[in-house]
Amino acid sequence: FVYGSDEWYLIAGLPVPDGDVYEGYGQIENGVGMVRSLIDEFEDYYQTLKGDGTSKTVSIATGVLAAPTITQLAHRLRNKFANIKVNVYTIINDFFGHDITVAGLLTGQDIIKQLTGKELGEYLILPGTLLRSGEEVLLDDYTLTDLENALNIKIRVAGSDGRSFIDTIIDKYEER
Repeated sequence: FVYGSDEWYLIAGLPVPDGDVYEGYGQIENGVGMVRSLIDEFEDYYQTLKGDGTSKTVSIATGVLAAPTITQLAHRLRNKFANIKVNVYTIINDFFGHDITVAGLLTGQDIIKQLTGKELGEYLILPGTLLRSGEEVLLDDYTLTDLENALNIKIRVAGSDGRSFIDTIIDKYEER
């Protein structure tokens, strides 16, 4: 069968379908069901959490397409962690062109250019989808260390699942 990628729904301004539509998420690595899976896993894990008084500011850089969803989830997290401020920065893809809106095709040079001088807080969270498989290198050969040095901030990489998203924000993060 053919499944519409999440990108198609988001570009069209339509809600991402429920999880059962994806029949086990067999094509998630191609972006088919990735957003729905993130939302559902976020919600499941969120329900188990008890908030605390942790106070901090962190930032997330993401692509144009995911930014509204990421912003919505970060806002929801503040219901339990009211003192955690999350800046969500939408990175425009100058390297490949503005029509490329997925986070997985962001480059280090675009991230550096667009985040220099911004309030980033204690650390910057990047989606793991923008790294080459098994490496700490982006598509334009910038490394995470290059970004940390250029932006003068520690970088943390979040997995594409809801638990990793939350844990990276609230600081239950496993160092790389």
